[in-house]
Amino acid sequence: MTVSGREPQVSGRVSQSVFDGSRLRAVLLVDLQEGAQQRFLDAYERMCAQVASVPGHISDQLCQSIEDPSQWLITSEWESAPPFLAWVNSEEHLETVRPLRTCVRTMRPLRFGILRETRGGGRATTAPGGYRSRPPVRLGDGTVHHALTYTVRPGSESKVAEILSGFAPPEPGVDEATRLLRTSVFVHGNRVVQIVEVRGDLSAALGHAIGRPEVRAVEEALASHLERERDLGDPQSARIFLTRAAMPAVHRTASGGPGSSGARRHALYYPARGGRGTDLARLIARDEERAANSPHDPVRAVTVFQRDDIVVRMVEVEAEPDSVPARVLGLGEPGALTEAAGLLDLEALGLEETPADERGLLRLLAHTGMRLLTDRRAPYS
Repeated sequence: MTVSGREPQVSGRVSQSVFDGSRLRAVLLVDLQEGAQQRFLDAYERMCAQVASVPGHISDQLCQSIEDPSQWLITSEWESAPPFLAWVNSEEHLETVRPLRTCVRTMRPLRFGILRETRGGGRATTAPGGYRSRPPVRLGDGTVHHALTYTVRPGSESKVAEILSGFAPPEPGVDEATRLLRTSVFVHGNRVVQIVEVRGDLSAALGHAIGRPEVRAVEEALASHLERERDLGDPQSARIFLTRAAMPAVHRTASGGPGSSGARRHALYYPARGGRGTDLARLIARDEERAANSPHDPVRAVTVFQRDDIVVRMVEVEAEPDSVPARVLGLGEPGALTEAAGLLDLEALGLEETPADERGLLRLLAHTGMRLLTDRRAPYS
């Protein structure tokens, strides 16, 4: 927040975060099937009744195009992004929107942080104490960062690693506006995390990817090793998988500058104690604000992904991780290691002692480190 009348500065770093305190506006663009209007309205009313009790939800609006009555717009407002993301990636959400999906030809979701708001007469809204609600204006790079996660059957890890190490990313071109830029696949135990970078429409890019023959071949090879069956050839099954596996990026910072092309990509797996995933993600994202102005920071980019109590921190660093463990872990703030120990599921990481010093940092780095199987950039990306 800034004092009333003072305009915030736009950060020169590429940056995004769901932890900036801004309210969220979720938008769903819908194109209805012919004759489905009443079913759609009935499904919307049921959905509104269910979502009204979800923590963090404020309001909904249903809008119909004045030019094409088959086109509709659903918007909802939330206190902040974290409660919305927790709901939209839940099993409850899958069941809530299922009747709605049977009525539509296409759906496109969009999410925005609310940075400015005025009332009638141009009066700006104010927060308590006379301050305008002014979340920071950030600088993007035109890239969407997203992750998918799933588990494989214990005992199949080596075979799965072999399959995914040979994974050939799909044809990058989706359409004139959308392109797959980079695919990285990491594993930790029997958990797989696939990170994609997209320019354009993420939903279109994911739909394009799962329809490609090279991806189908990998799916066939993985099928017998998955803990949860899926059929990406079936549109409904594919949608359910993409919802259940989604790990959105909740925080990202990146700096350019000389030498950034020499950074190597690493990922760290942070299982949180029950219900503490958001707190843990916020903690390891906080370190980026502290390190933002350091001219000698070896970390060139950080992306934090979160789903429920699973947090993944991906760093691009120009040094060996064990030479700067606190920075790579995102625990460089005073007291951060102690705070993290109270949020992490140490048993899931195989740690018997709470990390408390430099040796503890190195041990935590070793136990959270993920194995990189694939890291492919699209040509001319």
